[in-house]
Amino acid sequence: MEVEGSCLKAIQVLRVSLVDQLEGHIELLLENLVNHGVFSRDDREQVLCHLGPRARVRQVLDIVQCKGEEAAKVLFSVSSSFHLEPQSRQDKGQSAEYNKVLLKHKDVLRRRSESMLYYNTRHGEKILFSEHYVNLLLVDGHQGLDIKRHEVLTFGHNRLSLQHKAAFHRKIAPKELLTSTGSLPVKKILVTGVAGIGKTILVQKMLFDFGREKDHLEFDFIVHMTFRDLNLIEKPTNLQELILRKNRHLAKELDYILANEHKLLIILDGFDEFKHYRKCDVDSFVTEPDEDAEVVEIFGSLMQGELLPNASVLLTSRPTAITYIPVGFIDRFVLISGFSLTEVQEYFSRYFQDQKLKDQMFAFVEANELMLTLCYIPAFCYIVCCILRDNKGLCGEGPKTMTDIYVQYLVAMLRSHTQTRTETFKDGNGAQPLSDWVLKLGQLAFHKLMEHQTLFYSSDHDVKALEGCTLVSTFLDKTLSQEPGCVEEVFSFAHLTVQEFFAALYCAVTDEPFPEALQDEHSGVNNGHLDLFSRFLSGVLSERNAILLQRHVGLTCNKDKVECYRQILLRNMSVLCENGGNILNILHCLVEQQDPNFGLDVQPKILRLNVSDETLSEMDYNAMKYFLNLTSGAVAELDLTGTGLTCKGLKSLCPHLIRCENLWLGDNTLDMDTVWIVADVLQTSDRIQALGIGWCNIGDDELLILSNAIRANKQLKELWMEGNRVSQMGLQSLVDLTPHPLRKIVAIWNDLEDRDSLDSPSLAQDSIATNFTNDHTWDGWGEWVLKRCEVCSNDKLITVLHKVCKTPVHCLEDQWVKTFYRNLHKLVESRIECCAEEDTCKKLKRFQSTLSF
Repeated sequence: MEVEGSCLKAIQVLRVSLVDQLEGHIELLLENLVNHGVFSRDDREQVLCHLGPRARVRQVLDIVQCKGEEAAKVLFSVSSSFHLEPQSRQDKGQSAEYNKVLLKHKDVLRRRSESMLYYNTRHGEKILFSEHYVNLLLVDGHQGLDIKRHEVLTFGHNRLSLQHKAAFHRKIAPKELLTSTGSLPVKKILVTGVAGIGKTILVQKMLFDFGREKDHLEFDFIVHMTFRDLNLIEKPTNLQELILRKNRHLAKELDYILANEHKLLIILDGFDEFKHYRKCDVDSFVTEPDEDAEVVEIFGSLMQGELLPNASVLLTSRPTAITYIPVGFIDRFVLISGFSLTEVQEYFSRYFQDQKLKDQMFAFVEANELMLTLCYIPAFCYIVCCILRDNKGLCGEGPKTMTDIYVQYLVAMLRSHTQTRTETFKDGNGAQPLSDWVLKLGQLAFHKLMEHQTLFYSSDHDVKALEGCTLVSTFLDKTLSQEPGCVEEVFSFAHLTVQEFFAALYCAVTDEPFPEALQDEHSGVNNGHLDLFSRFLSGVLSERNAILLQRHVGLTCNKDKVECYRQILLRNMSVLCENGGNILNILHCLVEQQDPNFGLDVQPKILRLNVSDETLSEMDYNAMKYFLNLTSGAVAELDLTGTGLTCKGLKSLCPHLIRCENLWLGDNTLDMDTVWIVADVLQTSDRIQALGIGWCNIGDDELLILSNAIRANKQLKELWMEGNRVSQMGLQSLVDLTPHPLRKIVAIWNDLEDRDSLDSPSLAQDSIATNFTNDHTWDGWGEWVLKRCEVCSNDKLITVLHKVCKTPVHCLEDQWVKTFYRNLHKLVESRIECCAEEDTCKKLKRFQSTLSF
């Protein structure tokens, strides 16, 4: 038969259909190909090694494509008796049937996305997406979260830097997500953001705009799948079946949709909710849309380009799961940083509608730093609006802590649910107090939080216990996941923090023992997963909130448990103060208590305050001040290393800085205003013994200010200033301060390039170290530097390496130094292996070669 155009092209376009048509004729096909001399006996045996006729046809097509155009022509010729249609449907996109399916699909997507999927607390109520959607702030990049931090807290701390970044880098509109920013096409995109930040809303926006034929028109089809649905699939399946599960209207044209893969966008929403998310870096692939495999293998093949390599894929995930994504195949990383201040105001306008009321409510929130910070998360913005609506703007000073906000949210939702006084709260049948249902919600929240789960299925025991509970629609979002023959309900709390609050409430008012991680906060068992839970628990067990919960919700905290928690908090605080462990979350737990009498018991023998490597927010500074106000006497050590220290933050701590004996400010950029604050401390404190300002961008001018302050007071004995930009002339300003009062000055890795000057008698002193020396000074210091490098980001590591590599490796004779550089080399090697950003990877490789010896 006559074949139009390239037969190789026809095989590529018609591949799926060819497999369908030839699977029943594989033996005859092989015999004909061998008889025509296209296949050898070895080729035939290679095909027969595969199990199943479909796999054998795929192998035939692969071999024919390798042999070239003539082999492809023979394939169609010998297959003519099978009634094949070799003509490529290159004009298929213009056919009436194809266009009919395309328009049908767009209409389906528009109808599915025209109402808001979340924030619907009233059953049956519909809110039009077009009237409720508020723009989200999208920027290139992704946030590598320190595993010590709770993701919502991390967002709160980094929100300002994200907004700042957006001001200087091009913001991304949803319609531009798949637009190439360079010479290479953008095919695989990862969109990340913390819980409630708007990832699913962004997906809905894309579907809504595509359905209205407004944006993303470079694609013929967008297929949307959620990992909540994929979790329900237990048996092997294939991509075709996955697509058709909720898109049966695509069945007739699906082969051509998949063959035209460059016009297809697949959106996979909620990777962090995938029950197999830790197993996605697969080494067993599928290459055909109709090839059966486990869901995790299909997903891995799709992401790694083995399946539909020319299709576009957009994946959304919370930051907690991105380490399990094969990021080497991601072309673009996009971060949702929530609302800007303008968007928060717009959200308030749409929620309250009345302009005067909106202005009043927003003014209240703007004056409350805690509430305003969390309003940058859209889901939390909704929670705050619910509280304000119910409490008429919270007359008075307003909530002081996170627990205050969530207790008021609980009461507001219960009032909205019943429209009666809490003491008479009954469920819809008047049979059971709503406090019992609150506890059952708490039980679900607690058990699943301990198991790191945020999705709950209707088959779960704790979910079944909520059957008939009218509160479910108030606090839980429900979606339906459909499988052939069954429908499964999937629940989740309206926001991750709501689950944590209910879990803490349940733990506080029942006999449930405290989690082990909370009982030994200093043991390192808690990696940040329970940070916010522990704060809520502390707040619920405080007298002020316990009274509110008893009065308005009918729940009473066990007095023995209150005292037990108090002792645990005191013990953990004392241990961390004495051993110098990171104490920030414990400080916030103390703030949640809001009990001035607590200060009488908080008097550790040695007061070390370590909050290093935590990007501090104003809330963190307030927590530190709250604690220091409860204590008296000297602060043996205050470690603010790598905290993103600001002039405002340091100034707020001034009354307590003069209490410090050792003050560590390293790995922060100290501008001139901040240096003046440090100088003031040096000049007025009668306790200061050691100051660390390494890697702080200190130059000669800044050092002169500090040296004058040291000279005026003569208290400081050690100055650690490694990794700065001080010249030998600037170092000269400290010479007259050695060896008294300064017994030690560490100035390695500065801009000290004039070797003759360094060898001069004035600088060649035992008190001034400009390079490594063969003594015990460096032992602990080296371990400290390596430890900091292990936990810092790649950007920070590169900054440190710039300083480290200023010293030529071949000049380093001391064995300790060689060991230090060798360990640093291993660290860089491990970072390169998992680095997803090409530019960063190149920089690390340059340092890797420098450190090799």
